[in-house]
Amino acid sequence: MRANEYQKLAARTMDVNLTPSKQESHALHGMVAEIGELHSIYQKVYQGHEDTDEHRKKEIGDILWFVAEYCTANGWDLEDIMQMNIDKLKARYPEGFSADKSLHRKEWDV
Repeated sequence: MRANEYQKLAARTMDVNLTPSKQESHALHGMVAEIGELHSIYQKVYQGHEDTDEHRKKEIGDILWFVAEYCTANGWDLEDIMQMNIDKLKARYPEGFSADKSLHRKEWDV
């Protein structure tokens, strides 16, 4: 499945009654909540709960849904955002990750 196809399918389950601004806020709150749920899986291991790939995959899927919602609310294609990120990383680390390059970024490199 391509990212833009996923984004369109995910948008089918967005709340169409929300304004784009409220969809954006919903997505931000959702991303944080789902990251918390993923983190909670690891914390619960200390209490004897089982950690499964299936559970972690479902939480990552939920995070991805909220990322797609955020992009949709802003009128962005997920594939464009993905490409922009890869282009940034290639420029920052042309030979692969380097701690030195990470510590000494150019002023414009965010």
